[in-house]
Amino acid sequence: MRLLRLWPDESHFDFMRYRRFSFPLSALLSVATVVLFITIGLNFGIDFKGGTLVELQAKSGKADVAAVRHTANSFGFGESEVQELGGEGQILVRFPLQAGEQGQTAVMNKAHAAFDADYDFRRTETVGPRVSGELVQSGTLGVVLSVVAVLLYLWFRFERELALGAIVGTLHDIVLTVGIFIITRIEFNMTSIAAILTIVGYSLNETVVVFDRTRELMRRYKTIPTVELLNLSINSTMSRTVMTSISTALSLLALVLFGGEAIKGFAVVMLCGVVICTYSAIFVSTPVLIYLGLMLSGVKRAQEGRGGLPQAAE
Repeated sequence: MRLLRLWPDESHFDFMRYRRFSFPLSALLSVATVVLFITIGLNFGIDFKGGTLVELQAKSGKADVAAVRHTANSFGFGESEVQELGGEGQILVRFPLQAGEQGQTAVMNKAHAAFDADYDFRRTETVGPRVSGELVQSGTLGVVLSVVAVLLYLWFRFERELALGAIVGTLHDIVLTVGIFIITRIEFNMTSIAAILTIVGYSLNETVVVFDRTRELMRRYKTIPTVELLNLSINSTMSRTVMTSISTALSLLALVLFGGEAIKGFAVVMLCGVVICTYSAIFVSTPVLIYLGLMLSGVKRAQEGRGGLPQAAE
């Protein structure tokens, strides 16, 4: 019985040819993300900004977002954020951080007085300035240390050129993932940090698989050009890449569609992250080795076609 093949065994697809398009595209998206981060910024959640979050459920089954927003802003506590959750009358209201415990109590008193008649209060969260500041510091430190640890692992795991290629790909994936948060305006909270760290791990896994094969082929074939070597590495691991990406994406798609609002933002970012990491491993991390000058046995490999592709490598 023949096993299912999602990628032909004898494929010789020229992935490296598309580096002339993938590099400018990735560079443009990365620069755009940095510009948006500086000008617009992330949609920080209550974990990082502090304040009061209230989840309301309309008793009639249909929520009037505009009316709730107008009422919340009329309290005099600053501009409130109101968004609809799903399509079943659920609303999320975020009130700005107020001075002292009395200020937070006043927010809840006015909210109950205004919305008790038409809405049920399903969830209430209050985060003070000290707690939110500590969460920002802890979250930022956690991400930075994790990324540094991954980059150090890559540096010692591979030869210099392979390590640099893996580092470029990992940083590329982190930047574009942050771009997803900025563009979609998904709330950035502690769960978002977990999503970023998970994507870093997935990116590392995708890159290591391809680069392990690259290193293996470097030792086996010492004369074929770099471009052919890298194409061979990707083609020989493509079946595994396709299987892993599709199975992971289907699982995340199920969470997006049926997992509920509590994890929808996390699932959407993870789904986009899987696409980014798969694209990056093929069209960013691997092609960058050509420009870094992949070395083999101390001699720079030929950059353009010279000699045929070894059939034994399959």
